[in-house]
Amino acid sequence: MSFDLEDLRRAVAAHGTVVRVVIAATRGSTPRETGAAMLVWPGGQSGTIGGGALEFEAAKTALGLETDRLSQHPLGPGLGQCCGGMVTLFFEIFDSAKVAELDENVIARPAGCTGPMPLGVRNLLKRARGEGTRPVPQLCDGWMIEPVRKPSRDLWIWGAGHVGRALVQVLAPLPEFEITWIDTDLIRYPEVRPEAVRILPATRPADLVRHAPLHAEHLILTYSHSLDLELCHNLLNHGFGFAGLIGSDTKWARFRSRLADLGHAPEKIATLTCPIGEPSLGKHPQAIALGVGTALLRHGQGAMAGKLKGKRA
Repeated sequence: MSFDLEDLRRAVAAHGTVVRVVIAATRGSTPRETGAAMLVWPGGQSGTIGGGALEFEAAKTALGLETDRLSQHPLGPGLGQCCGGMVTLFFEIFDSAKVAELDENVIARPAGCTGPMPLGVRNLLKRARGEGTRPVPQLCDGWMIEPVRKPSRDLWIWGAGHVGRALVQVLAPLPEFEITWIDTDLIRYPEVRPEAVRILPATRPADLVRHAPLHAEHLILTYSHSLDLELCHNLLNHGFGFAGLIGSDTKWARFRSRLADLGHAPEKIATLTCPIGEPSLGKHPQAIALGVGTALLRHGQGAMAGKLKGKRA
């Protein structure tokens, strides 16, 4: 888990004062881990700390706060939950001025204590800033420490149709993905889109391939087989970390033949993955998105080509 600074900035810009509630520490069985957080403002909230009753009570507390607060919550009879563990919550009130002061890499601040920064915290920050070691979210000597969210995987989704929309819905909230979403026209995207997703409408989408990082992962699922083919061709010439194409075994057989005609060697063509998804889940767009998303999470970029394969009629 990590501190989603961009999400906090957007929430404060939209709603003014926002309370961030983060799980600072846990003991025993708990619904979420240390670092899980939610944002609360009058009339709404985003994110989750899990636990149902715990989250409900935390949101209610957040709306009545006047100062930051650290509190412990047993998840037993008091909250009517069966987890039986203990959660320490840190409530922080943020406005635009406070957000502007936050560090871009590691956020460390007092949580229920006063006085100078403890030596343990100073050493941890020194390692983080000097050696690039990202700390885990933790409560250390009365200070809350969290690394700022830095997406580690560039994911380019080609196509804003039903499956593309389902994939974005599933993957956009996940902190490790930096998503770029491409289609031919802005009207092809849904009216409501995740703010963190970069939208790139282009008359000739395949021309954008040259701008993709060489390590990027690609999911190709446009409305057009000819555009799909052009994207595959350009990606093979450009390079990628992973590239998956939606389609049937028949479609893939035709694409292999056409890509060979375009001058690509069989072993190069084999670096593309088609079909993608988990066939046992069905052909509904959300089912395809769940299958592809699960594989993306389960397997690292190096194993992607073999692990995202599926059969789709």
